[in-house]
Formats: sequence, C-alpha cells, structure tokens
Amino acid sequence: MLEKVHDSDILNPAAGTTAGITEVRRQEALLKTGALQNAILNSPNFSIIATDEKGIIQLFNIGAERMLGYQAAEVVNKINPSDIHDPQEVMARAQALSLELATPIKPGFEALAFKASREIDDSYELTYIRKDGSRFPAIVSITALRDDYGDILGYLLIGTDNSVRKQVELELNKAMAVAEKANLAKSDFLSSMSHELRTPLSAILGFAQLIESGTPSPTISQKRSVDQILKAGWYLLELINEILDLALIESGKLPISLEPISLAEVVRECQTMIEPQTKKRDIHMSFCQFEMPYFVKADRTRVKQVLINLLSNAIKYNKAGGTVVVDCLTSTPGRIRISIKDTGEGLAPDKLTQLFQPFNRLGKETSIEEGTGIGLMVSKRLVELMKGEIGVESTVGVGSVFWFELNLTAEPQHVTAAELTAAAQAQVHAGGRQRTLLYVEDNPANLMLVEDLMARRPDIRLLSASDGNRGIEMARASRPDVILMDINLPGISGIQALKILHADPATAHIPVVALSANAIPRDIEKGLAAGFFRYLTKPIKVDKFMDTLDVVLKFAETQSAHAIKEEKV
Repeated sequence: MLEKVHDSDILNPAAGTTAGITEVRRQEALLKTGALQNAILNSPNFSIIATDEKGIIQLFNIGAERMLGYQAAEVVNKINPSDIHDPQEVMARAQALSLELATPIKPGFEALAFKASREIDDSYELTYIRKDGSRFPAIVSITALRDDYGDILGYLLIGTDNSVRKQVELELNKAMAVAEKANLAKSDFLSSMSHELRTPLSAILGFAQLIESGTPSPTISQKRSVDQILKAGWYLLELINEILDLALIESGKLPISLEPISLAEVVRECQTMIEPQTKKRDIHMSFCQFEMPYFVKADRTRVKQVLINLLSNAIKYNKAGGTVVVDCLTSTPGRIRISIKDTGEGLAPDKLTQLFQPFNRLGKETSIEEGTGIGLMVSKRLVELMKGEIGVESTVGVGSVFWFELNLTAEPQHVTAAELTAAAQAQVHAGGRQRTLLYVEDNPANLMLVEDLMARRPDIRLLSASDGNRGIEMARASRPDVILMDINLPGISGIQALKILHADPATAHIPVVALSANAIPRDIEKGLAAGFFRYLTKPIKVDKFMDTLDVVLKFAETQSAHAIKEEKV
C-alpha cells in the first residue's frame, strides 16, 4: 500500500520529520506513564483501593491483597472499605467527626469518606482486619475522585502498614516508663537519704549552737571544740546539699524560677556573707559599684549560690594577703558579666580543660583546703539553666578570672503602698500574753533541741505530741497559736495531719510550720503546696528558726484579732 504524501511535506520535508519525532516522543511518554501507573498499582508496599461513588470497591491492587489477605475477586463489587476496618474504631470516628463538624455522620463508609467528599484533606489511623481475622495498624489517605464537572466518581484509599512504627513507639514508651520509674526511684532515694543524713546532723548542729550561745558562755577550750563541731557539721551539710543539687540537675528536676532580680542587691548580700572568710584569711576584697540599677532574669537563690561558690574559691585558693576583685560589665548587648579575679597560683592550660568536671579538684585532694570538686560543676549547670554562660581565664603565677553572664531584663513593678501597709499590719504585735506552740515530733533529740530553744523564750508555752493523730487531738483541745510539724511521723504523715487540721473549722486558722529533714526542692514544693505557712529544714539554723517563729506568731495574732472582730460583728 502506498502511503499518502502531503504536499506540505514535499515542499517542507523538515516539517514532516519534526512532526514524526514529536509523535514518537508522545508515544514514549504514554508508554512510560502507563508503565509507571502499572508499577504503582502493582506495588506490594502499599495498598490501593478504589471505590465507586457509593463506596463499593472497584479496584484492589497487589499491595492490598498482600496486606489484607483477600484476592481482588473476593472484594471487588462486593464490599466497601469500612468492612475491613475495626467496626468499633469506625463508630468512634463517626462520633468524633459528628462533634467536630457539627453534623450527624453514620458509622460505615460515610465515616471514612465524609471529609474527602467535602474536599477536606483527610488521613487517618485505624486498624485493618485481614481475611484471617488478624489485625494491624494502618495509616490511610482518602481522596475523592471527580469528573470534569466536579461530580464524585468514587474514592481512592492509599494505605500503609504502620506496625513497625507502632512497635517502635511501644518500645520507646516502655523505655520511657522504665526511665521514669528509675528517676522516681532515684528521687525517692535522694529524699530518703537527705532525711537520714539530716536527722542526726540536726541534733549535732542544733545542740552545738545552743552550747555556743548558752549562758554561761563556754570556756575558751569549750568554744574551740564547739567551733570545730560546727565547722565540720556545716561543711558536711554543704556537701550533702551539693551532691543533692548535682543529682537533681543531672535528672533535670531542679526547679529554677526565672524572674527579674536586682543584681546590686544580690552582690551586696553575697559580700556580707563572704566577709568573715576574707578576714580569717587576710584577703582584701573590692566589689563593683553599680552606677545604675541592673536587673537580670534569673533565680535569686541560685545566683547567690553561684556567686558565693566562685567567691569562696577565690578566697580559698588565693595567696596569703592576696586580693579578690569583683567586676560587673555590660560589654555584650542584653547581658551583664560578673567576674571574680583572684591573685592565686593560676591554672595551667591542661588543668583549665578539666574544670567544671564533677569531683575533680585538680590535684588539691591532699591540700588542707576542704572541697568536693562539685561546686564548679553545679555552678556551670545552674548558670546554663538560667540561660547564661560561665567561663574562666587563668595565668600561672598571676591568678584566675572566673566569670558568668546573665540576661538583662526590665525593672519589675514595685509593690503598691496598700500592699506594703497590709504586710506591715500583719507584723503588728497584738499584746503581751503568753503564746502556745505545739510541736509534733517523734524524734526525742529534735524535741529536746526545740525544748531548750523555747526555754529561752518565756513568752512561749511549748506543748508536744509524738505522732500526727495525737497532735490533732492536742490542737483541737488546746488551740495553740502556732503548730510546728514534722513530716515523717508514725501513723499519719505531717501532710495528712495538716489536711485534717485545715478541714476542721476549729483549727483551720492555725498556721502550721513544717520542720523536716526532707529538704530536697521537690519535698519543699509539695509541703508548701499542701498549705504549710513556712517550710524549715533540718538541721535547724537557730537564728532563722527564731526569726520564722516571730513572723508566724505575729501572723497568728493578726488572724486571732481578725477572728474576734468578726465574732463581734
């Protein structure tokens, strides 16, 4: 057969050649597209299910057969996809969508296709049920198929087996649960260990302070012995606190409260606290003078802890008659740097790299200076928790400069005059009558210590109870002005006793102060959240204990006067 030749091809043979090439390429593209579509439909890695507009399955690919165990002939034109889903999950999805979209949606295929039919992207996670009844989690994406006029022809469901990810999630959750259990066990151990260590220390330091301040005054020899007891006791307490802090930091459970604080006030407080050390060692100190008020966003207690640690080290490892200079600079925008410069031995470069490592004293273990090698590590973590930075520069034979930077912030709002007046009124002494203090404590040594302290206060009558239930009975009978409560008591705990007292109208107004060897931050937070007026930790610091007692007694008198006034009205 002769092929017809167009005149245009004779006149322009190049045009005919170009058209032929274009047609060949079009055919190749169609073949490639067809091959791609076949590859997709025949892929065993994901299921493809197509339905008509009513949801009856029209296409069931190889991947769907492999995943679900059905042959295409067993499902095409016979069932809809909801028949191979977990019926309870389909019902739950219908209820959830009804609430979400504020329209009734029936369980079944409508629950699967409703969003897609409204042109809302939809991908859900439900359980597929195989022909043999076994189940597996699947992620399914559903799309509405439309014609040129926008009418729905059917739906396309593409699903993947989610078993592996689910298994990984399950293993991860198990691992997290185990880790959380271990953390809780660690926290409980720390709390218990803190209590067990602090309880005997409370008696040692408490009675040593009583002897030191007793009448008549101790002899020179006795005072020297008492000083050694107090020095060793406070050092041991500091060691306990540092180890607990480090453990809490490592577990990520050390509470940090970031708020605007006056840097000048913190520096002055630290200067007052550190001055006795400088006098003992003949160290000359100079502190920066603030030309304007600077406020940093930090935790006040932790800033003091860091600064005291760096100042103590600058004094401890300085030379006799040396100097310590504290500077404050704002060289970095938005930050202020506090630096502590000493005239000590300085550190070699190899030792600088070992700084901020726990329990590493850089060869000072055999020196006469006490230390644990924990302080710098704790300081570094604390500064980082406050979004700051810490570092050091040192020259052998010249000295070292330790510094840390904190973020500047705006000055906080001042307390109003009305708030100051109210606070002042709460401190007014209502009269000269003898007040009653009830101490609930099962440890005889702790009770004896408080008895000796109260012997110096003729204005206070002390009652005691050895367990929580007896304490509640005595509180109801004697109506004390203040209750001092241990936490770990036989029978019911101090927190349980506090709840009972607060629930009783006869004792609800009595302020209760916790005095406990449970001293880690978590325990203190739980105590204050339970409703204790104050939370004091053992060992007792006599001055702080007495100051707290005065504050709570004044508060109690104010409460009592208010209650009497209400009764008259």
